[in-house]
Amino acid sequence: MQLFIAICIFIIVALAFQIIALVFRIRANPEVKRVRKMLRALSAEAYRNEIVSIVKKRSLSTIPWLDRRLLSMQAHVPLMQRIDLFLQQADVVPPLSVFVLLSVVMGVTGYLSSLKLIRNNILALIIGLLLATVPFFLISLKRKSRMRKFERQFPDALEMIARALRAGHAFLGGMRMVAEEFDDPIGGEFKTTVDQINFGVSFQNALKSLAKRIDCPDLKFFTISIIIQKKSGGNLAEILENISMLIRDRFKLRSHIRALSAEGKLSAIILVALPFMIALALSLTSPEYIKVLVTEPVGKKLIAISIFMMFIGIMVMKKIISIKV
Repeated sequence: MQLFIAICIFIIVALAFQIIALVFRIRANPEVKRVRKMLRALSAEAYRNEIVSIVKKRSLSTIPWLDRRLLSMQAHVPLMQRIDLFLQQADVVPPLSVFVLLSVVMGVTGYLSSLKLIRNNILALIIGLLLATVPFFLISLKRKSRMRKFERQFPDALEMIARALRAGHAFLGGMRMVAEEFDDPIGGEFKTTVDQINFGVSFQNALKSLAKRIDCPDLKFFTISIIIQKKSGGNLAEILENISMLIRDRFKLRSHIRALSAEGKLSAIILVALPFMIALALSLTSPEYIKVLVTEPVGKKLIAISIFMMFIGIMVMKKIISIKV
């Protein structure tokens, strides 16, 4: 057992040094990082020593053998494709391999540490799995924040494109103005789309790629409207202004619903926190009284039933106060 733990610790330390080396290598030179990001987005330069393919490929690691392994897994495992898209939507700088190695290191470290402290394989495995999901949980928070910022910028961008069209500019020129005038994420995403069109990607495919990179229903409406307008014709400036007005009206309705449901959310928080606060107060004032719930079998069953009923109540209250707009 000690030999197994020593081998695991050696692997963890080696992976940790590898992650640190990758992070420092990426952050060592900002100009190199910018150029590499542009090359990954617009070309297949990373594959110049392999068989040339007209399909653009995304580099998942700076380590060649790990990159090939991850690409092979991505082609056969749909979960890897979703994780890679997740990272693109969050706009994280390190590649997928860094987060995979970090997740493995945290999971194994959490499992071994928990196993040594509590000596329970099942509980230690659960703790290790929870720690392994921490990097992707942090990425999900960044992705959610980025998508919200894109939604806030999107109506202003549509109005700018509409004004550019009324002034006599082409639609691509309006998108270029948005790319130059707006900050990330909408400025960078529109710049990528404009560059793809300039490099020969069809207008329809470039817009579909934009809708795939950004998880925003309004952007999908925008993409479908532009594709239909290109085929059937119509006043594009008026279409964009109507979409922008619709998005702003929905933002107002969402804010109104959030204000009306604030009381229900506060009630749910208080009802969930109340049992734990009472248990804490009783443990401080009357520890022998609350100790029965932990030591007696009936008390343990009551705790399990209470947690289950609390979970059901949380789900019901969440269903009541969650209104999709």
